[in-house]
Amino acid sequence: MSHTICLLPGDGIGPEVSQAAREVIDASGAAIDWIELPAGAGAVAEHGDVLPQHTLDTLAQVRLALKGPLTTPIGGGFASINVRLRQYFHLYAAVRPIRSLPGIRTRYDNVDLVVIRENTEGLYCGIEQAIVPGVIESLRVLTRAGCERIARYAFTYARARGRTKVTTFHKANILKQADGMWLDCCRRMQAEVGQGMVYEELLMDNACLQLVRDPSRFDVLVMENYNGDLISDLCAGLVGGLGVVPGANLGDDCAIFEAVHGSAPDIAGQGLANPLALIMSGVMLLNHIGETAAADRIKDAYNAVLAAGNPDDVTRDIGGRAGTRAFVQALTRRMVEAPIL
Repeated sequence: MSHTICLLPGDGIGPEVSQAAREVIDASGAAIDWIELPAGAGAVAEHGDVLPQHTLDTLAQVRLALKGPLTTPIGGGFASINVRLRQYFHLYAAVRPIRSLPGIRTRYDNVDLVVIRENTEGLYCGIEQAIVPGVIESLRVLTRAGCERIARYAFTYARARGRTKVTTFHKANILKQADGMWLDCCRRMQAEVGQGMVYEELLMDNACLQLVRDPSRFDVLVMENYNGDLISDLCAGLVGGLGVVPGANLGDDCAIFEAVHGSAPDIAGQGLANPLALIMSGVMLLNHIGETAAADRIKDAYNAVLAAGNPDDVTRDIGGRAGTRAFVQALTRRMVEAPIL
């Protein structure tokens, strides 16, 4: 059976890593009908918008996408396209698996955790105003429904994957009402769907300390939007950086899988970008649609290439000297050596 998937190449290195991921997924044996859609700063010249209506309409019909990195201006310019997509399609759960990879040397060799982040509320609602000159108010909006939904998702996710511990990070000692409600929701969902699982609450500052001391003590982490944004990047640093970590934005009936790193305009078009993060996100996508054999072939291939450590097969950011094409070719060779059964 073939699957229709939207592909949003994105900005900067986005088209390069998106093409690489598409090639690897096609080589895996999965039957994919791709629909390429414009989005990002590069879409403005041709379509007059960073997120054209045609892109939104097609995504609304297909409900499944793989997305490259998109530019977000700092301190001005257009609003984050990523946030717009998450809110438009109610993609309330950001899921980022963080695991140590063979052949990538870091301070830790035993990391295997998942960060689950509420994806539509909090500070990233983008509600800001100037009260008087020189004073800006930014609203952090949490709803009980949103907190319960992501907490329920975290415990359900953990149980479905045989994980045994859920930890939430918070600042309820200071933000007594908002984070107090957050904790109440987590506790209620633990009682409702997380019976028998270990549940832990840590203050955000202490949690950061514990993460860098011993990340192996954690399993599934759940937190609100802003905290989840910070912690998911911190955790990526435990295993080698954003170039080796996948991501998914999930709702009840829509899913967008993405590279969580930036668009790296300084190396765009040079064939140097590491496409692994988007390839790994493609593996998550394949598992999501039930193409588990194809997903396993890709995962086995990149694990084998990384473990072999041939500098001609891996990109510079993870200790090699290969470009994007050489890395893709190394993966596809591995898949040919391990044919479809």
